[in-house]
Amino acid sequence: MYDETLKYKIGITLIKGIGNNLAKNLIAYLGSAEAVFGEKQQNLAKIPGIGDVLSREIVKQDVLKRAEEEIEFIIKNKIQPFYFTDRDYPFRLKECPDSPIMIYTKGNCSLNDGKFIGVVGTRNATETGRENCKKLIADLARLQSNTIVVSGVAYGIDISAHKAALEYELPTIGIVGHGLDRIYPAAHRSIAVKMLEKGMLLTEYLSHTNPDRQNFVQRNRIIAGLCDATVVVESAVRGGALITAEMANDYNRDVFAFPGRVDDEWSGGCNALIKNNKASLIESAEDILRFMNWEKQDASSPTNIQTTLFLDLTDEEQQIVSTLRLNSEGLQLNELSLKLEKPISKISSLLLEMEFKGVVKCLPGNVYRIVK
Repeated sequence: MYDETLKYKIGITLIKGIGNNLAKNLIAYLGSAEAVFGEKQQNLAKIPGIGDVLSREIVKQDVLKRAEEEIEFIIKNKIQPFYFTDRDYPFRLKECPDSPIMIYTKGNCSLNDGKFIGVVGTRNATETGRENCKKLIADLARLQSNTIVVSGVAYGIDISAHKAALEYELPTIGIVGHGLDRIYPAAHRSIAVKMLEKGMLLTEYLSHTNPDRQNFVQRNRIIAGLCDATVVVESAVRGGALITAEMANDYNRDVFAFPGRVDDEWSGGCNALIKNNKASLIESAEDILRFMNWEKQDASSPTNIQTTLFLDLTDEEQQIVSTLRLNSEGLQLNELSLKLEKPISKISSLLLEMEFKGVVKCLPGNVYRIVK
């Protein structure tokens, strides 16, 4: 059973004219989503960005009735909602300025554990594209078994990625552009159901939301924001995969692309990303692991950590060292923040001091590792 505040958290997403950014500012200004609905209209109108029109929309209580209906759907269908300040809300997505206030999931998969790889591409996948996609995921399963494959359940490369993840027993998450009362396209329902066993479906949309075109552009930002890196397997010079790649670049995430023949229509987008330095050229999963510094460590080799360097560390810095020792491949800033239960700003400051002391180093992908 969910607490009463869920109604207000969902309700704020239903207010016409208030997007995710403005809603976050409003919540920050008043302290909570519940407080937004309890504030007087004249006071709401004075808040920067709100004004008379939006303040009138906020005080309309019909959005709360719709929110209560959605809660009934959530309970009945065992949907897991996440509010953007929840501890279990995906930390990678949380750092994106336009991340959703609410997301809704169904399935069995952590949104914070493991290496998240977005695999996207054209709906008109060629046989070569499907083969590259399958081999990439097969090799990721072999070399980095804690990989989570993220895609959009669409035709072409998306569904090929989900199928390959299922075949090689990697968790896979499908980001959809509609409510969780349906699957679009319907032809992929059986695959989507199988994904729930080790993965999940995720959306920012309420039930009864149709799979409208603009929703898929919006969902692309979730694929980009949820992932450590995005791989464009095959794409024309225009399309949703390139939008996802652009968004990943905007979020300062790594983007990779498979190259193709210069006269191949469905490689034009990948080639353009590489040519314009918006994606790194890859030919295999090994390339991704190398770029991301995810290469497996030899467990038999000594770490040679110079413990004498750690004698001058503060208690908080020692905590970071202890945490990184338990994660030899390194941890992202957000992961450290979650594990140590300290604000990102505090952890970032400590890490900078530790870099100056030569204790830790920052690797591509914003990963921190102890200097060996």
